[in-house]
Amino acid sequence: MSTSSEQLCQGLNCSKPAALQCPTCLKLGIPNSFFCSQSCFKENWGNHKAIHKIASLASGPPAEAGGSDPWPGYKYSGSLRPVYPLSPRRTVPDNIQKPDYADTGIPLSEQNIRSSSTIEALPKKDIDVLRKVCKIAREVIDIGVAAVKVGVTTDEIDRIIHEATIERGGYPSPLNYNGFKKSCCTSVNEVICHGVPDMRPLRDGDIVNLDVTVYKDGFHADLNETVPVGNVDADGLRLIKNARECLEKAIAMVKPGALYRDLGNVIEKHAKSEGFSVVKTYCGHGIHRLFHCAPNIPHYARNKAIGVMKVGHVFTIEPMINEGTWKDEMWPDSWTAVTQDGKRSAQFEQTMVVTETGVEVLTARS
Repeated sequence: MSTSSEQLCQGLNCSKPAALQCPTCLKLGIPNSFFCSQSCFKENWGNHKAIHKIASLASGPPAEAGGSDPWPGYKYSGSLRPVYPLSPRRTVPDNIQKPDYADTGIPLSEQNIRSSSTIEALPKKDIDVLRKVCKIAREVIDIGVAAVKVGVTTDEIDRIIHEATIERGGYPSPLNYNGFKKSCCTSVNEVICHGVPDMRPLRDGDIVNLDVTVYKDGFHADLNETVPVGNVDADGLRLIKNARECLEKAIAMVKPGALYRDLGNVIEKHAKSEGFSVVKTYCGHGIHRLFHCAPNIPHYARNKAIGVMKVGHVFTIEPMINEGTWKDEMWPDSWTAVTQDGKRSAQFEQTMVVTETGVEVLTARS
């Protein structure tokens, strides 16, 4: 292995100072492939070597000549390209409780109440259970965030999140939800939400959102975070900071008697104050025994959301903030939502419950 200036080790679950660089990565021009020792490099070789193959494909012939792009001729809005084939759907042990869609892909329990705007107020005993599930979801996303490094594929992050969920006795809620193929969503750069983990390695300067939901003991817990990959430019960091602040300002408004429609006013005001826009297609949602239910919570101003907050209401707020236009479009996979102009998007999400004195953020980091 060649030596270079000191960096952080790219080994999974390792962040020691590192000065040894993979020689194959040097030849392929893959940046920041540093390891703290020969033994750490060998331990991670099984996962790391996949990056070499992917990099060779990316620098090889275009998709029309047999490359890795699954949709030849599709006009992408930005520079991001998926890298296929996807890995097989991950399995869940039989002893783990599963939601009703786990086998069929059809969330019948949600479909049965789709037209209802009734917002359920959970009793204390249910909130106590949900609080524990939310703590698990927080642990899982923190493990996923720790794995975000240059050269790691989003598929590998999906594996890590899947296994961390299973180890805690939970089911990864996205898995087979309306046919979704993976255990979490990974949304890179111009992807707004619902990005499908694939074989593309994260690159220096990317931003990536990890969206994690855990189902356990009959309840779902949902949260997401956008994190920088390697050295992100000042504008990207400013976008991430603004998205986090938009969520924080909305959470500060939550209390009994507040109107759900008013959350969008404070979010859009703060986004626009720094030149950003707010996505209108996707919204926050109620969550507890169902993955998605009432209320619907738009993040833009002057919306017509129905409902008044009451003690025991449980829901997510998850503003998606864009560098350019608020308008979105969909990739041919019918999941990946991207900005129409190809500029970056950032998002943060928490699950919370309305209390007598205000709000408890159930998925907050301790």
